[in-house]
Amino acid sequence: MKFDRLDNSMVICNISDFEEVKQNHLTSVNTDFWRVIMGKVVIIMGSKSDLEWCKKISDTLEKLGVESVSRVASAHKVPLKCYELIKDYEKESVVFITVAGRSNALSGFTDSQTWCPVIACPPYSSSFAGADVYSSLRMPSVVAPMTVLDPKNAALAAAKILALSDSSIKDRITAYQQSAKDALEKDDQEVSR
Repeated sequence: MKFDRLDNSMVICNISDFEEVKQNHLTSVNTDFWRVIMGKVVIIMGSKSDLEWCKKISDTLEKLGVESVSRVASAHKVPLKCYELIKDYEKESVVFITVAGRSNALSGFTDSQTWCPVIACPPYSSSFAGADVYSSLRMPSVVAPMTVLDPKNAALAAAKILALSDSSIKDRITAYQQSAKDALEKDDQEVSR
C-alpha cells in the first residue's frame, strides 16, 4: 500500500487503501489530526432539466465503483452559488463534469475557478441542430475544460483521471473495457455464422 504524507495532518491515499491506513496509521490520539483525501466526481448541471443526461453519467460511474454527487447551479443565473460549490468540492480532489446546453458558460466558469479537471458534457439539443455545442468547444485562453459528448464516455474519462491515483478504479475500468470487447466478439461470432 502506498500513501503520501503531505504534512503532520494530511495523508493522501486511494479509497481501496483507506481501511489499511485507518487501521495501521491512525490512532485515537492522532485521528482528529489526519485528513484522508479520496477522489470523486462532482456533476454540476445547469438546470434540473439536465437530470436525465446526468443520470447516465452517474449510472456509469456507479458501475465503475466511483463515488459521485450531482448538484444544480447555473453559471448564468446563480454564479455565486456555482462558485461556492466549486470551491467547497475542490478541497476533496474531485473531477468535475459539467452538463449545460444552449450557451454553456458552466464548463468554462467551472474550469476557470478550479485546479481540478473539468469535463464538459453538454446534452444534445435538436433545437439548434446541435450548433449549441460550439459554446462548449471554444474557450478563452487559460480555460481548458475537456469536452466529451457522450455521457457514458464522460464518466469513463473522469474515472480514468481518478484511476491515476487509485489502482482499484483502474482495475474496474480494465474489466469494464474487457466486457465491452467480449460483447463485441460474441456479436461477431453470432453474425459470422
